[in-house]
Amino acid sequence: MKTMPSLLAPAGNMRALQTALRFGADAVYCGAKQYGLRAQANNFDEKQLEEAVRLAHAAGAQVNLTLNIFAFDGDLDGMVRTAQRVRDIGVDAAIVSDLGAIARIAREVPGLDVHVSTQASTTNSESARVYKALGAKRVVLAREMTFEQIEAMSAAIGDEIELETFIHGAACMSYSGRCMLSSFLNGRSANRGACSQPCRLTYDLTDGRGRTYIAGKHLLSVRDLNLSAHIGELLDAGVTSFKIEGRLKDVGYIKNIV
Repeated sequence: MKTMPSLLAPAGNMRALQTALRFGADAVYCGAKQYGLRAQANNFDEKQLEEAVRLAHAAGAQVNLTLNIFAFDGDLDGMVRTAQRVRDIGVDAAIVSDLGAIARIAREVPGLDVHVSTQASTTNSESARVYKALGAKRVVLAREMTFEQIEAMSAAIGDEIELETFIHGAACMSYSGRCMLSSFLNGRSANRGACSQPCRLTYDLTDGRGRTYIAGKHLLSVRDLNLSAHIGELLDAGVTSFKIEGRLKDVGYIKNIV
């Protein structure tokens, strides 16, 4: 039997978390001080996470923690230790993108659900089954999938693993956020949580010989996602968790979108 549908809201800080809960979110996701892809957000230390868990659980909601950087060997032990600490605090799930980190956290941190991040670019049922075999409970689908592809994947996977999809918020210009532009231009890796969002700036399109074809336009910025009118269809297709992007957004955005 499919899990009851859930609305998952971003919480870049305590006020955003409180706002999401007040306006009806079923779950919130936030970052710790390390290993998440929004290093610019205020994020939560252990004491704040304890308070976040207390508030969320009192409201009947869950807390998911992002541990979704592209991990190097030197990161894995610390990611596992962080996962163990937040499990003991009461965090319900870790959102993880790295294959090795998924396997280790699922194996070494029992009691903490593992959700496969959209950064893993999961686009088919066989990949979902691999993550299930590693111990994952949920897969956050690649944001680039069409409705027909989501529907077909859900039909193929059945009840084997939960499916989550983004329904609102900013979308990266690169597939599943795998962008090198910030690293190339500013030395800040998007895949390590430090994206400077150069795609949001204005650019000129020139021919390199002095002729400008387009001036001062957002040539690289993708339009924000808004699937609010299609939630019923996605429910019918088998999606059970609906995710809002925005851990860098203000509380007005959180209130209105939730």
